[in-house]
Amino acid sequence: MKFSDIVAKDSIITDLSVETKEDAIRRLVGSLKSAGQITADSEESIVGAIMNREELGSTGIGKGIAVPHTKHPSVEELVATIAISRDGVDFASLDGEDVYIFFMLVSPPDRPGDHLRALETISKHLRNENFCNFLRQSQTAEQVMELLKEADHDEI
Repeated sequence: MKFSDIVAKDSIITDLSVETKEDAIRRLVGSLKSAGQITADSEESIVGAIMNREELGSTGIGKGIAVPHTKHPSVEELVATIAISRDGVDFASLDGEDVYIFFMLVSPPDRPGDHLRALETISKHLRNENFCNFLRQSQTAEQVMELLKEADHDEI
């Protein structure tokens, strides 16, 4: 599974400026709606599903990274977006640190294998410190997509 196949370029946020976890999730879901990846009438339901998932345990995995995700019947294929926060967001991360890199994933409930493969791909690359450093330095959606394409080819 390739990053560049699942991340909607038009949904990427390189200047996320929010105060709370819920605000961050709302902005990320809103960016997927603006990019045409989810419908307006499913937006609140997806936000709710992700917030419910967060209640089970934060998807702030540490080292400034969060991977909020859910399965939702309103999507027919896996969709993802990325946001970068310059100031950091308190996301109740496992290590107690603020989050600067967000990968949001929404997938159909009937394709759990795709959901797990996407999470594996994301976590594999997020373990690469160079990848994360370059991602945090990205100023535009184009730069983020170029980095994702490089990661797809393991050039980082």
